Amino acid sequence: MSLMLALVSVSTLFLTACDDDETPDKPQITLTEVGHDNSRHAHPGHDMHLEADIVAMGLIQRIDIRIHQEDGGTFEIKQSFTEGKYIGVRNTEFHEHIDIPEGAPLGEYHLHFTVTDKFGQQTTVESPLEISEDDDENDEHHHND
Repeated sequence: MSLMLALVSVSTLFLTACDDDETPDKPQITLTEVGHDNSRHAHPGHDMHLEADIVAMGLIQRIDIRIHQEDGGTFEIKQSFTEGKYIGVRNTEFHEHIDIPEGAPLGEYHLHFTVTDKFGQQTTVESPLEISEDDDENDEHHHND
């Protein structure tokens, strides 16, 4: 009887230990808006609206945004979030306005949105983006708030 009890105890301990070591799923990201009204356009000297829904069972450690020129250009914009309302949470709606510098070259760009959880797991989603002349239409939506 004591041998049976010992086997059950060891089995329970082993199964419990395995459950504790299980790594959660990688973060999930859905880009919901890139540019005003999800236009995937931005203008030099203005900000760009960026929204995403994030689920990170391993809790968000950091969010990195990288916007780089396509077709051999070297201009890029980087922004990281390592403190604040998005960090240490499981579910969030990311909503920020990313500054596009006045001197940003016009043309085709590529946006990378990366979430890293506390386990070091990363997920990146991407979107095309065009930086173009401001046509002054809907100007109130583009200026830095």
